[in-house]
Amino acid sequence: MDVLLLPFRWIYRGLVWFANSPRTLIISYLLMIVVAGVLYSHAEHKSAADSVWWAVVTASTVGYGDISPTSFAGRLLAALLISTMVLLVIPLITAHFASRLIVDDDAFEHAEQEELKADMRRLRALVEEMATRQGIAVPEPERAEPVSGPGSPAPPWERRRRHRRSR
Repeated sequence: MDVLLLPFRWIYRGLVWFANSPRTLIISYLLMIVVAGVLYSHAEHKSAADSVWWAVVTASTVGYGDISPTSFAGRLLAALLISTMVLLVIPLITAHFASRLIVDDDAFEHAEQEELKADMRRLRALVEEMATRQGIAVPEPERAEPVSGPGSPAPPWERRRRHRRSR
């Protein structure tokens, strides 16, 4: 089964790499415009300038209609260019810039979280030591139980299901 999924993993990794590099996104967009323009120029016998103009208008999905393909090859090229842009390139560009806008600069990094946990352990040890000196019993901290596995409580949706069945 892993062998069958291998190509999809490669494609996924390629898309992640592609999406996380603005330079790659812009270069690929420009390359697609130039290649589509050259192919359109050969398929429809148009000038290079008109073909690049057609590629930009088609890729942006504006579609002014001043230049449109008449041959099967030109229409197939238009369908591929539009599909690639609408389903892949534009969403990746949008997602990239949206992720840059949404970044939480106040979020704790892993090192900071580990430092906080170590500080809490030291504080707990100090509190326990002080409580022992004063003769006070310190309650054990509540531990989060694993969500799944033997002996663990069922998640809320499972509890509801079990409760309904037992009625």
